Amino acid sequence: MKFRDLGVLAAVVLIVAMLVIPLPTWLLSFLIIINITLSLLILLTAMNMKEALDFAIFPSIILLLTLFRLGLSVSTTRAILANGDAGDVVETFGEFVTGGNILVGLVIFMLLVIINFIVITKGSERVAEVAARFTLDAMPGKQMSIDADLNAGIISEKEARERREKVSRESDFYGAMDGATKFVKGDAIASIIMVFINLIFGIIIGMLQLDYELADAASHFSKLTVGDGLVAQIPALLISTATGIVVTRAASDGNLGEDITKQLFAQSKLLYIAGGTIFLMGLFTPIPEWITIPIAIILIVGAYLIDHKKPEDPEELLEIEEEVAADTMKSPENVVNLLNVDPIEFEFGYGLIPLVDAAQGGDLLDRVVMIRRQLALELGIVIPIVRIRDNIQLQPNEYRIKIKGNEMARGELLLDHYLAMSPGDDNSIDGIDTIEPSFGLPAKWITEKTKEEAEMLGYTVVDPPSVVSTHLTEMIRANAHELLGRQETKQLIDHLHESYPILVDELTPTPLSIGEIQKVLAKLLRENVSIRNLPIIFETLADYSKLTSDPDILTEYVRQSLARQITAQYVSAGQDSLKVITIPGKLEKLIADSIQQTDHGNYLAMNPQESQQVLEAIAKEVERVSFMEQSPIILCSPGIRMYLRQLTERYFPQIPILSYNELDANVEIQSVGVVNVE
Repeated sequence: MKFRDLGVLAAVVLIVAMLVIPLPTWLLSFLIIINITLSLLILLTAMNMKEALDFAIFPSIILLLTLFRLGLSVSTTRAILANGDAGDVVETFGEFVTGGNILVGLVIFMLLVIINFIVITKGSERVAEVAARFTLDAMPGKQMSIDADLNAGIISEKEARERREKVSRESDFYGAMDGATKFVKGDAIASIIMVFINLIFGIIIGMLQLDYELADAASHFSKLTVGDGLVAQIPALLISTATGIVVTRAASDGNLGEDITKQLFAQSKLLYIAGGTIFLMGLFTPIPEWITIPIAIILIVGAYLIDHKKPEDPEELLEIEEEVAADTMKSPENVVNLLNVDPIEFEFGYGLIPLVDAAQGGDLLDRVVMIRRQLALELGIVIPIVRIRDNIQLQPNEYRIKIKGNEMARGELLLDHYLAMSPGDDNSIDGIDTIEPSFGLPAKWITEKTKEEAEMLGYTVVDPPSVVSTHLTEMIRANAHELLGRQETKQLIDHLHESYPILVDELTPTPLSIGEIQKVLAKLLRENVSIRNLPIIFETLADYSKLTSDPDILTEYVRQSLARQITAQYVSAGQDSLKVITIPGKLEKLIADSIQQTDHGNYLAMNPQESQQVLEAIAKEVERVSFMEQSPIILCSPGIRMYLRQLTERYFPQIPILSYNELDANVEIQSVGVVNVE
């Protein structure tokens, strides 16, 4: 054990020994001074803390010091009654503090007891009780707030864990303080009882055993009793005051002294009023002017100094900021920070600043919050915070979207125009020809005057912020699989563990690691399949991970388990049929025969000529179905689905490839095309 640990244990043993073993008077005097010193130190510590948890050990200290003080009282009482002497410190307090007047000493002692017991201790006890109840009542709300910030991506898992721990510690602290104040209250009551014991029994023992006269016994033991009471009540008063400060302390960036000076003397007008009031009080009342006028002058001069405090030179502040920035750039830590890559970035030219400036009516920041909420509901992942900043290297009206540091899209806006998209080939309205950035449709930038005419002609008219929001939404949705890494997967697993601990424990870390689970989830997102229903996904992985750990095969099993979700994704509400492009048996056999099995997984090894023929046939059918104003969906057998997806994802990434096992049995399948290969 460390030396300080042995010191604490020795102190506790000494407290117990004081209750049963007579101590010499010189040791009692030494321990009394130690008691006063510790009490003063605790009061100063309580005044300089910023929040209650900075002094989390305070309830235990109250208990130990209360026992220490009671042990001293018992020892001094034993010394007074047995020998008529309790040491130099007690005698000094009995004579010097009271001025030799025992009656005055008794009055001072009773005043200290009343102040400590009725005012400070009673108030601290009530505040601690209310704080404990309010802290416990607010604990669920604080936990929900932390979970909401974590799910929204505002804080990290580590920060959330630290906040939860702080909430739990606050609850434990105020609960302990509620109980600790009872010790302080009991100590005040015990002090009153010990005074009467020392006084009454001291006089009796002095007369019967020490052969004192009644007057001498009353004088001697009254002096010792008052001295003993004062050396006990002064530390008790300090501890009670510290208790009141701790339980009434609100969280702040400064200590008590800083907060008092800043907040009490923050408004100079109030100091002028207070100084004038004190000055008038000295003029129109019998109070001596030599008392009121100096105080009034101090208040007025202080207010004047606050009003005429020299403001900091802006140029000096700028120079300091430049020096700090230069030092920061030279530091090695700054170079490390430059290595960080934001998951999602939105950069814009200076001409698009009104989009994000709330003072100019820009609401892009609010739209980004809604986008993150919408995609969280649709895809089942927490979208990282979008970093929005201007870039002078871009054209004034240009913007670009970056994912993991790579530019994924670029567009241009005209803030004083509207984007009009025609449902057909109608180009009868005047405007600036352009391409709608999200879906690549031909469009026009039109003015406010032309907007109503375009809407009457059937054009879809949107404002520039909506164009940007749609483009950003589609880019995040299309690249959601890149935003889901192992860290994000771990957060999803931890969130699921709160509701389904047995399911998560069965699957990870064995038989599947976080990386293998992440690959399965990323493959689902890559094909626009929501992973919000994690319980079903984990149930399926738990069932089939014992058979294989291949992410491709596991993904196929998961897709089949999500058949109803996938069906609902492509079948319109109120309909019971799905129009698809089918794959004939001949082509399915060709694909199945081209599958190569290796130790690292299976892959499609079709020769280039055959691959080209299949892709051309698919493109032909997709084009034909598109002319019918229908969304092309390709349907094939489960055995070749993932290999057909491997073949087509580079050329037709947006076309869904489904298998028969991924569709609900109640859905009627209507073939609107067949991929025929000669």
